Amino acid sequence: MTFGAVSAVWAAIYGVAGAIIGSFVAALVLRWLDERSVLTGRSACDHCGKTLRVWELVPVVSFVALRGRCARCRQPIDPVHWRIEVVAALIGVSAGWVAGPDGWMGALFGWTLLALGALDALAFWLPDRLTVWLAGAGVLTGVLGHAPLLSERVIGGVVGFGALWTIAEGYRRWRGREGMGGGDPKLLGAIGLWLGWRMLPGVLLAACVIGLGFVAMRHLLGQRASGQDMVPLGSLLALAAYPAWVLMIGMAA
Repeated sequence: MTFGAVSAVWAAIYGVAGAIIGSFVAALVLRWLDERSVLTGRSACDHCGKTLRVWELVPVVSFVALRGRCARCRQPIDPVHWRIEVVAALIGVSAGWVAGPDGWMGALFGWTLLALGALDALAFWLPDRLTVWLAGAGVLTGVLGHAPLLSERVIGGVVGFGALWTIAEGYRRWRGREGMGGGDPKLLGAIGLWLGWRMLPGVLLAACVIGLGFVAMRHLLGQRASGQDMVPLGSLLALAAYPAWVLMIGMAA
């Protein structure tokens, strides 16, 4: 098989895995926001509570077949489900394409960022347990010898956390109020443990550009909800960090 064919096979494998895992990520996000445990109970309709059958749980396909509504009560299914499933599948495809059999690392990175980014976008919340999981996995992949070097990852973790923490603390002292959530420095530190310190400036720059574009678009559309202009920095960091991993691996290949 040619290199392209091999990459396509791994992209397909991780893409299917991504759609399946995306279903779990969507359940995790929605159940956590509803203060329910994702580890207990079978999947059920959020409206009528009826347990979902196997054919109702096929990622994306079931949503399309059911036209976005529960088969029993006909209430709309939260679109967060299919959106996360699609993004998780795309993460799997890209990870498999650029890294082949080692695509599990990037997929793991991307799927965890997806969960964190979704939670921050929906509730301005970055759970420490997910961030710690991301950080620990970054250290583990470095210990296993995967690029970048473990030393670069450790520096990235320290610099990532320290940079945002310093900015947040400086703003708090200057303005007398919080300007950044406490989870954002932790997330950038965890990202640094995956990408190393060299990629962090690019990640921050990309996140800022995305954020500025988001704010500009919201103002153009007149969507200044509740008079606030809060932007989920964690979501922006997640959006910037995964493509940075793809670029890093692609350049090294």
